[in-house]
Amino acid sequence: MTDETNVADRLRIGSGAGFSGDRLDASLLLAERGELDYLVLECLAERTIALAQLRRRKDSSRGYDPRLEQRMQKLLPILHSNGTRLITNMGAANPIAAADAIVTIAKRLGLALKVAVVTGDDVLDAVPLDARVMEGGALLSTYAPLVSANAYLGIAALLPALATGAQIVITGRVADPSLFAAPMAHHFGWSADDYDRIARGTCIGHLLECAGQICGGYFADPGVKDVPDMARLGFPYADVDGNGNAVISKIAGTGGCITLATTKEQLLYEVTDPRGYLTPDVIADFTTVRLEESGPDRIDVRGATGRGRPAQLKVSVGYFAGYVGEGEIGYGGTNALARGRLAGDIVRERLGGLFPEMRVDLIGSTSLHGRSFATEEAPYEVRLRVAARAPTAEQAAIVGDEVEALYTNGPAGGGGARKYVHEQIGIVSTLIDRKSVATDVVIRECVGHAETV
Repeated sequence: MTDETNVADRLRIGSGAGFSGDRLDASLLLAERGELDYLVLECLAERTIALAQLRRRKDSSRGYDPRLEQRMQKLLPILHSNGTRLITNMGAANPIAAADAIVTIAKRLGLALKVAVVTGDDVLDAVPLDARVMEGGALLSTYAPLVSANAYLGIAALLPALATGAQIVITGRVADPSLFAAPMAHHFGWSADDYDRIARGTCIGHLLECAGQICGGYFADPGVKDVPDMARLGFPYADVDGNGNAVISKIAGTGGCITLATTKEQLLYEVTDPRGYLTPDVIADFTTVRLEESGPDRIDVRGATGRGRPAQLKVSVGYFAGYVGEGEIGYGGTNALARGRLAGDIVRERLGGLFPEMRVDLIGSTSLHGRSFATEEAPYEVRLRVAARAPTAEQAAIVGDEVEALYTNGPAGGGGARKYVHEQIGIVSTLIDRKSVATDVVIRECVGHAETV
């Protein structure tokens, strides 16, 4: 396939979700009016998949994204009508069960559907306990018992699923940009060692992966970085050519904006080293990227380069980290800050010996940065939050009880006390040889009202 042929052949990929709790209406509009070849729903984060593993351990039929049925009920008829293929990591800890749930919905809707499931990211039985974690270098064994271990798969795991012609491709843990780069590699026939094109596809995927962010979400700062009509924020799509160049835009009339500023922020988002952005597919250099505004809400993206690919895959490991007990109480009016500080000091003195890991925050003053940087701080209201880690739920509950007791045992004017106990999943990362990760594709189908496997 020549470059000239590739350039003339447009592939349009839309981003319909940037996290599990993202808006549904924007993705529906994009699917309806976007004239998409592919819609990608990126719904998986490190902590999300560990929590999904817990749900699966309690119920083997669960473990996929909790909003999967809600999304598919609305999206499947639109995708079926428009001939748009869907790629999503909503399979989380149980992509096969997710596919079964999708087929059940399709059967209820009377839609013929083929779902390709990518498996192999779950490496809990393969990850070596003598591996070093990336956060501090301790042995992985020090975090046992482990709850989950999921390797970040790449394009190579997705291509066999795309080759089946399935309308839906559902995965567990896949590197976010790979969800977008895979259909480009499939459509244009890019080879795995065409690192420059793979890097450009990775760059486009990285720009799209957070959905509304490149359209002004998580960007707006009133009076500094204004974004219009955010209540109707649109989601982006990219028109990609065979060389991996793209134009990123959104549906006309939707809110938000796609500008050089929003695009540059998203390009650098979560990128530790712009010269060496590591994915399972390529080591990408984003410093060679060229962005140009070619019209309202239109950004041309060119020029990422790549060199090789990592010999190892990153693994997100979840471990049981005990329980966290929390308590909150609010103080308002004149001298609220001083009363809130006194309340925190009381709880700290009463509980400090019991909980080595305890945090005392005044929401509205110290909770984000640990202290206030205002020269003169006099908030009219603050909310005390105390949290501590404990090995048992019973011990964790003591925290909330002590905060609640501030009603009559603390400073004046406390109100709105709440208390919680949460099971806590910790997350660390390690590496695994890619040869130790075996992927596969499982097919689920629904033909009209007749379900087959």
